[in-house]
Amino acid sequence: MPETRNPEGTTGQWSDPYTSFHFAIDINGVTEGRFVECSGLGVDVEAIKYREAGANQIVHRLPGRVEYADLTLRYGMSRSMQLWRWMQASVAGTVERRNVSVVMFGHDGATEVMRWNLRNAWPRTWRGAPLDALGNQVAVETLVLVFDELERVPAGGGGEAVAEG
Repeated sequence: MPETRNPEGTTGQWSDPYTSFHFAIDINGVTEGRFVECSGLGVDVEAIKYREAGANQIVHRLPGRVEYADLTLRYGMSRSMQLWRWMQASVAGTVERRNVSVVMFGHDGATEVMRWNLRNAWPRTWRGAPLDALGNQVAVETLVLVFDELERVPAGGGGEAVAEG
């Protein structure tokens, strides 16, 4: 009997999970940004319930609306105004939709292993860095993005210039 191969790994062979701290954010049109955290990446599919006529005890479910979670980016505040200007366009009502990629790197911190592409993203929320005269933390701002589509691409998906995380 010929040996069958699992395209996502070899049966019986251990594969270490990726670490969450080797990542980058690629925002079309933004060349600066030191991102320290990326959270909220997700998707929900509504489950529409219905009962079949004559079999009321059975509840069936069908897939309904798709809703993507908001993506929250935290980044070190710097002299760069690129992310602020992008947010200001939303405030002014002239939303600038951009493609954004969340890129995950392998254990070496340099080899791309996974990429999530967010299509038509735009900023909906900005939060300034907390200021504390007694603290010694880096000033970190928060930007929340909404988007229309999400795609997950394994290693080698290509892309544009990447702002390091």
